[in-house]
Amino acid sequence: MDKLSVMHAYRRIVERGNFARAAEDLGVSPALLSREIKLLEESLGSVLLTRTTRSMSLTDAGRLYYDEAISILDAVTKVETRIREGTGAVRGHLKVNAPASFGQTVIAPMLPGFRDSYPDLSLTLSLDDRVVDMVEGGFDVSIRIRAALPDSALVARKLGTVRQRIFAAPAYLERAGHPKAPQDIAQHAVIGFLLADHLTSWTLHGPSGTDTVELDPKVRVGNSLVLRDLLIAGQGIGTLPDFVSNAPEARGELVRVLPDWELPAPQVFAVTASRLGMDAKVTAFLDQLRAALRS
Repeated sequence: MDKLSVMHAYRRIVERGNFARAAEDLGVSPALLSREIKLLEESLGSVLLTRTTRSMSLTDAGRLYYDEAISILDAVTKVETRIREGTGAVRGHLKVNAPASFGQTVIAPMLPGFRDSYPDLSLTLSLDDRVVDMVEGGFDVSIRIRAALPDSALVARKLGTVRQRIFAAPAYLERAGHPKAPQDIAQHAVIGFLLADHLTSWTLHGPSGTDTVELDPKVRVGNSLVLRDLLIAGQGIGTLPDFVSNAPEARGELVRVLPDWELPAPQVFAVTASRLGMDAKVTAFLDQLRAALRS
């Protein structure tokens, strides 16, 4: 027996004054309604309604049940209304996890505009290059940059593509020379990214096809921004994602090495824990993030 449905039916019977009118309102037969109330009374071990062929009245237990049913049903309606009205509202607390370099170079610059657009929203931004447990951490969304994500109960949505290229400072190339072909890189000071799939093996795609270079980086770092700064300081050659390399390349601090060659392009994924769809605050955040990636 669905207690809320029966409670609703009981309230309608009392307020309409008889079973026939209540049954008509509810779109069921009076006989079915009578059976439901009989089952309710049996489950409570008490008579709620006294009925004759011409009249119906509430017992003391029936009056108590009616009064409490009104409170319960009105409370349920109030909660449902608040949830429906709040579904499209960008408010509450948004908790986001992202890689450190992506968070600093892409998310941080967009946050002032995002906060101005949604002043009722509170935000927690956690920057961590490790893959975190979203459920344990209580995150609404996690940004991950990978060629592909393993199958899991989480839901991943593609936001964009990252280009991964090779860079060095002009001073380093003037000192050490410019590589002419992918295999020449192995003769240079390579700075590796610890968390990348290509730490010791770069598979490069270029005009003549694919070439794989095996490397043994003497310097290995776990943060793309540190790697960028080492490259700018003339410490060697390394790979950077475009969201890290764009600014120093535009300033002339870094230049492309083997500009016709680059590594496979990873995807930017937004990972959420629920398959029921995103709420308004997550949707608003990801819409603004997509725009930032396009700019």
